[in-house]
Amino acid sequence: MRIYARIRAGIFWLFFIISVLCVILAFCFTRDQNKIWRIRRIWARTQKYTIGHQILLEGEFDPEAGMIVMNHQSALDIIALEEIYPKNLCWIAKKELGEIPLFKHTIKKPKLLCIDRKNPADLMRVLKEAGERLSEGRVLAIFPEGTRSKSEKLLKFQSGAKILSDKLSLKVQPVLIVDSAKILDTKNFTAQSGTLKIICLAPVDTRDEKWLENTRKLMQERLDAERVSPN
Repeated sequence: MRIYARIRAGIFWLFFIISVLCVILAFCFTRDQNKIWRIRRIWARTQKYTIGHQILLEGEFDPEAGMIVMNHQSALDIIALEEIYPKNLCWIAKKELGEIPLFKHTIKKPKLLCIDRKNPADLMRVLKEAGERLSEGRVLAIFPEGTRSKSEKLLKFQSGAKILSDKLSLKVQPVLIVDSAKILDTKNFTAQSGTLKIICLAPVDTRDEKWLENTRKLMQERLDAERVSPN
């Protein structure tokens, strides 16, 4: 079974790279962000052909949310949200991702945001560009852990999400992704079919100074409960 899961992972990543190159090529023929968004959604849907996963959505995305915050375990997190989220997401990623040749154009053309976490002055640029994306009807998407968690515990949430919320007066909705690494595990290089559960939690009260910390606790508690009783 392990060997089969690794073969499937190899097939997935080969298809992933080829499909991303196709997306970059398709981007060359348009500057229309709505068309670019449709290309991204089609790309996300095609990834199911190599993994064979299904998505189970619990709850509803808040149409008034200006930002969603999610836990992060796998590349499948981005793929799944790109497929099912009803609005054009503007992902906020670390600067290092934007320096990878394969992803450079897939970040620049859809006008996603990269932030240099080591340079506090870069925050002003990100705030300005995030405001522009919101004015275009887009929704900010961020992994406040800053990187993928390698355990069953969420990492400490970084302050970027709170700064964006405070400065831009955003309504924030947490979205819990349940154990995506069990389907697509980058660390152990395995992939297997399964059902990915995505839970839309209630929007948070950002008037609470500790809302980010409290949101992490809530998400961890819900995640633990899902593991005990997945049904």
